[in-house]
Order: sequence, then structure tokens, then C-alpha cells
Amino acid sequence: MSPAPTLDPVTLALVQNRLDHISHQMGWVMTRTARSPIFSQSHDFSCFLADASGTLISQADGIPIHTGGGGFAVRAILRDFAGAIEPEDVFLLNDPYTAGGNHLPDWVIARPVFVGGALVAFACNRAHQADIGGGAAGTYNSAATEIFHEGIRLPVLKLIEKGRTRDDLWRLLMLNTRLPEALDGDLRAMIGSTRIGAERLALLVEELGVDRAGDFFEGVLAHADRRFRSCVARLAKGTWKAEEVVDNDCFEPVDAKVAVAITVSDDGLVVDFAGTSPQLKGFKNSSIANSTSAVFMALSAFFEPDLPRNEGAFRCVEIRLPEGSMVNARPPAPMTMNTVFIAHEIIHALWKALGQALPERASAGWSKAVHAVTAGVNGDGSRYVMYQWAGAPAGGGVEGRDGFHLIGHLITLGGLTLPNLETYEQLYPVRFRRQELRRDSAGAGRFRGGAGCDYEVEMFTPADYAFRGEGVGAPSSFGAAGGQAGVGGAVTLTLKDGGAVDAPKYGVQRHGPGTYRALSPGGGGYGDPRTRDPARVLRDVRDGIVSAESAERDYGVALAADGRSVDEKKTKALRSI
Repeated sequence: MSPAPTLDPVTLALVQNRLDHISHQMGWVMTRTARSPIFSQSHDFSCFLADASGTLISQADGIPIHTGGGGFAVRAILRDFAGAIEPEDVFLLNDPYTAGGNHLPDWVIARPVFVGGALVAFACNRAHQADIGGGAAGTYNSAATEIFHEGIRLPVLKLIEKGRTRDDLWRLLMLNTRLPEALDGDLRAMIGSTRIGAERLALLVEELGVDRAGDFFEGVLAHADRRFRSCVARLAKGTWKAEEVVDNDCFEPVDAKVAVAITVSDDGLVVDFAGTSPQLKGFKNSSIANSTSAVFMALSAFFEPDLPRNEGAFRCVEIRLPEGSMVNARPPAPMTMNTVFIAHEIIHALWKALGQALPERASAGWSKAVHAVTAGVNGDGSRYVMYQWAGAPAGGGVEGRDGFHLIGHLITLGGLTLPNLETYEQLYPVRFRRQELRRDSAGAGRFRGGAGCDYEVEMFTPADYAFRGEGVGAPSSFGAAGGQAGVGGAVTLTLKDGGAVDAPKYGVQRHGPGTYRALSPGGGGYGDPRTRDPARVLRDVRDGIVSAESAERDYGVALAADGRSVDEKKTKALRSI
């Protein structure tokens, strides 16, 4: 293989851009053809490309936690089907213990790409299926204590063999879902997206030349390696430690933690999770692929946003995941929640440690979600599964920028979108009463955190509720550089018959018609709140993000009687205290 420095840098940049564009094209196909709103509305899927050895060369579309560990899935295919990968094959997998999966709901469709009879790459789509059987509708079984409670487990399988779909396997998949019509359409959309990706990849390889394409793939990986090493060089040498608390195991309170030590040297980084608590009873345990993806995401997001999105960026990173811990659980530990929690805690712990090594790039913490999944029966007898996305959390502030309002899970970095409420009212037996930013939820700071949401929806039919409210209760974000944490979240369910349900953080319950309300928590603030520009505080008050009372109490900013300007004299007095 030719060394990367001999490659033309302009062509190399064009190759990386082409790879990323192919990934985006796959995503556009998926969005336009998938049947379930979780894909067509919310984009809970990700497309990525790998080279012939299973190394990730582009992850430009979708959700970071999905794709950072994508190479594990492709390498499992290469391991299990060595010598038996043919043109027009399509592979399917999901298992986190045996197939390089992150958790069971995320199914991977992987299509090998052949040019001139040679295997040159893989085009892949990882998508969170709306229902895969198991003990609770909607894939999130909050009561699970074993992976067997969470749905169908798929080792690496050939779903399509030399262009012919395995109808027996397809029927098996349709029998193991409550939503066979949706799953049938979604799988076809995934397969179609990988076909488009494979066709575009083959064209690129033909243009580069089959004998040279591998050199360019190695070139983009080596370039990413150089870029990330330049970032590591800015970190202070030494070992930096941090922890993130885990206060429940989905069934009862626990005193657990994700602990990390990052050792910075001239050779790169060692990320060691020694001291992390043992695996949990509930479904927040993480697989190797998922924990690795969370580490890559935390490292990438801490630095500049234009870092190349491929696996080469992390060649100088050694990750140590103690077996039997929350970040590398032994079977049969349940895992369905791991892409959100415990991945969120992994990222928070890394950001805290990195913030010590490079304080000017420190970030305040993001808050945690208070989602639920509801499932029931429509008037025509068909079943539905509805994700209550708007219990979404908010982002933390950083130097120079406020946190994002209602941005969604940290592990998506904004890649998951809120659905259209009018569309949902047509699809499900519900009526939305409110979805608005929550006043005084954002953590105060020179750059404040993002606001959470006040979300309320009326459910017309009895429904099963899979509660997953990690953000319920105490604040779940954290402030940085003198900023404050955002407020905690809450979930209530008021039944039509007048009864009230005190929703648990986690649990599966069935209730009659009623009104579900979620108050999602706010993101953490960055910097001393009393150094925030008073004009920005005024704007927040007028926008309904901050109350006049909070402006005085937290920011030391008093407003004039008309509420349209700052009382500069009183503000000066408040800030001098």
C-alpha cells in the first residue's frame, strides 16, 4: 500500500468529501422511503462506510453513538463469513455480545461493495427499530434484567444471498415484532439505502482505480490520525481523572459511578475506566462497541467540529474497559438503554477530565431525558408504538456560546429531530396540548445552558407506558467554570378518571386514557452568571427563557418597570454585592 504522504492532498480531500456525501445520500434515501416515523420524522438511524478490512472511513450521516462503533459490526461480518462474502449479499446483525452491535433495537444492514471481483468496501445503515418483540412494546423494556427480555437477538446473518432474499429469515423477523408492516417497510428502506451507497462507492473506486482505492482510503484515515494528534498535543501532559454519578439501576437507588482516567503523552491517549462500578441489574449496561463509540464521540466533540469523521482519528487512543463493569458488561446483562445511558455518563466523565487538561475548551453538562414510549391499539384494531420524543433534554454552555434548547440526547449531538405534532396526531390516538420551552430550567452562566421543554399530550386510549426518565428528580447536568446546573425534570400522568400516577424513573405500566406531561431538565451553564452581558439576560427574559426574578437572583440583572430595558443603576448595585 502506498504511503499516505505520496497522495495528492487535493484529491485526498475530494475523496473524503465524496465518501461523506455518499453517507448523506444514503440517509436521504432512508428518510424518504422508511415507513416508521422514528426514521422518516426523527432520523433515529445512521449511515456509515467501511473499507474492506472493516475500518470506518466515513460516518457523516445520523447519530454519532450509532456510527463510532460501526467498525465492530463490519469486522464481525468479516470474522463470521470469511471466504463466504459474495457480490449482492446483504448482511443483518444486532447482537452486542456476538455481532459487534451496540444494543438490540439498532439493526445493522451491511452491503459489501465489489469492483472487478474484489471486495473493496461496505455500505451500512444502523437503524433503531420501532419494535423487536421482547417484554415491552417499543423496544425499551424498563423491567428487563436479562438481554433475553429485550427482544430478538441476531448474530451476523445473510439476509440476502447473491441477490436473493432469504424468505424464511424474513418471515422469522416479521413474527418477532408487534409492527410487522412497519418493520417490513423499514428493512426495505435500509436495504435500498445501502444499495445506493454501494453503487456510489463502486463508482468512486472505479474512478480512483481498484488498485489505488485502498491507498486513498488509508490516506483519509492517516490524515484523520494526524489531525487528531494535533488536538492531543494541546492537552496538558499527565493523568486527568473524573467521575459521573449513576444513582439508580432502573429498579432502586444505587451508589454507582463511571470513573475515567485519561493519560496524555506524546504518543497519544490512554482512556482507562478502572474504578467504574460493576454492571447493573437494569438495562443501562454498555457493550464494547457502544462504549468505544461513546469515547470516540466525547473526544471528537471536545475539539473542532471539522475533524474527519472516520476511525483513523483515534489510532492514537487506547481504551481500557474493565470486563464485568457498566462499560463492558458480561452476558446476559440487559443493554437496551445503553446508547443513551450509560453512554451519556461516559461522555460527561470524559468531558470533565478533558476540561482539566484544556480548560479553555471545557463544556458544561447536557441534561438527561425524561422520555417514555407509549403503545396501544388504534380504533381499527392495529397496534401502535409512539415515542414521546419531546421530553428531550438541553445542551450545556461553552465559552462563547449558550447551550442549545431542547436539543435531544447528548449522544445525538442534535442528530435526532423532534417530529411534527400534526403528523403524530394523524398517526396516533393523541392530541397535543403544549410543547414549549420551560422557563427557568436552563443553568445560569456567562453562557447559560439550554432550556428544557414543557410537553403535554392527551392519550385517548389505554396504553402501555415504558418509562425511562433518567432526568427525573435532581439536576442531571453540571455547570463549568463557575456556571450552574440546570434544574431537574419531572413526569406526571393524570388519568381521565381523575387518578394521578407518580411516574417512576423506569418501569413498565399500563394505564387508561389520560394526559402525559413531561418537564425536561435544563443544560448546565458556563462561567459566572454575574458576568453575563445584561443585554443577553434581558433578551432571555423577553423570550421567556428566564424570569425577571431569576434575572435578579442568578444574574444580578434588574429590569426596568416596563420590562423592556435593563435598570442599569440597580444592576450595578446587585453585581457589586
